[in-house]
Amino acid sequence: MKDIQFKLNSMDIHPNSEIKGIISVAYPGRYDGVVINTQILDSNEHIIYKSYNGKSISQNVSRLFINKDVMPENKAEFTALIKFEPTQEYEIKFRASIIEQHKEIESQIIFAKYSI
Repeated sequence: MKDIQFKLNSMDIHPNSEIKGIISVAYPGRYDGVVINTQILDSNEHIIYKSYNGKSISQNVSRLFINKDVMPENKAEFTALIKFEPTQEYEIKFRASIIEQHKEIESQIIFAKYSI
C-alpha cells in the first residue's frame, strides 16, 4: 500500500450532488494531518467542503486540512459539493497530501468530471 490512498464515491459529479471521499494514510513516520486541495480546471469556481469524519464545517472552505488527532485508524472521510451550473464539462483535480511540519510528504491526485 502507498503511504496515502484517496478515493471518491463517483468520478462523475453533477451540480448539488454530494461528493464523498475517503483518505487512508499508511505513512510509517510522524505526520500532522492531511490536506485536500481541489481545482476546477478552466474555471474560477470552487468546491465547498461540508464535513469530515461526521463533523460539520460551519464556514465554506475550498481547502480542507484534517488533523491526525481526528483521524481514527488513520482514515478520514469528507463530504463536499459544487453549486454552480456548468455550461460545459469541467475536469476537477483533487489532490490529497500528507503534511508534516508544513511540508508535503506524499500526495495522490485524482481527476473527476463535472457536468450537468
